[in-house]
Amino acid sequence: MRGLRRYAFALGPLAAAVLWGVMFVVSKWSFALVPPVTLGFFRVALGAAALWVGFRLVGDGTATPDREDWPALVGLGGWVTVTIVAQFLGTELTNASQGSLLTVLTPIFVVLLSGALLGERVTTTKALGIALAAFGTAVVVAGQYDLRRIAVGNAAGVALLVVASFAWAGYTVWGVAVVRKYSALSAATYSTIAATPMLGALAVVELWYLGRGIATIPLGWPSLLSVAFLGFGSTAAAWYLWYKGLQYVPAGTVAVFYFLQPVVGTGLAAALLDEQVGAWFVAGSLTIGAGVWVVSRERADEPARKRHGDGSELRE
Repeated sequence: MRGLRRYAFALGPLAAAVLWGVMFVVSKWSFALVPPVTLGFFRVALGAAALWVGFRLVGDGTATPDREDWPALVGLGGWVTVTIVAQFLGTELTNASQGSLLTVLTPIFVVLLSGALLGERVTTTKALGIALAAFGTAVVVAGQYDLRRIAVGNAAGVALLVVASFAWAGYTVWGVAVVRKYSALSAATYSTIAATPMLGALAVVELWYLGRGIATIPLGWPSLLSVAFLGFGSTAAAWYLWYKGLQYVPAGTVAVFYFLQPVVGTGLAAALLDEQVGAWFVAGSLTIGAGVWVVSRERADEPARKRHGDGSELRE
């Protein structure tokens, strides 16, 4: 039983990585219906509403942030805004191979930032796990695409995906203090709410630039279902699950689960789009799994928790 509890923290970030793997397939398809920044606004607005409902239902299981913490939450909303805009625009401008390979940068950025800002030590075990997972990602991509052409394409799109990787790393690392002071649900809810008006303003600019009105966006079942998944699944559920892992383990450890995204995305492409996968995909997936397992075995430092004045721990 103790062994199971030791690895229970993995379930949240692991589920988030699966949802984000599905997200790349859904978002790429959805751009034909809804412009990318506008789609990002719909996604985050719906996710914010879902998180707020969950927050209110939990009631006293979460804490309302203190006034002095609002600047940090607005800052997290800024990281979210940069991530969504750069990710969706970059995904539209690039191809699947570039997007899959650049996924590797997010956990690397998280490890670097957490070491510099949080003082997290990069142990030999963690470095080995990250190296295995990164190599496995390269193997998966190599099995699906010609690596000699990986850099061919839109340079602006590649740059935007790098920015998105760094911004999500910033959201992860800068969110640690808020998550551990309050809860994963509080941090995810308020940061998502803060990002909504920022993305709304940028969506207005995008529609104006494209010469489109909100009435030109199709409201059929395909667009509604895609926005529903992006809002409820890859935003509300995934962001909460991602931050939930940060309540219990170092940011660098949680970040390793990000490597599972290309495995999920490639697997879905094979299942839904009839793309072929072979021995490279299997070998790379097993290598990524080995890297995640190595990192998950590392004993996590006990995070500091906010306590009441009498020394009792706040409920989460």
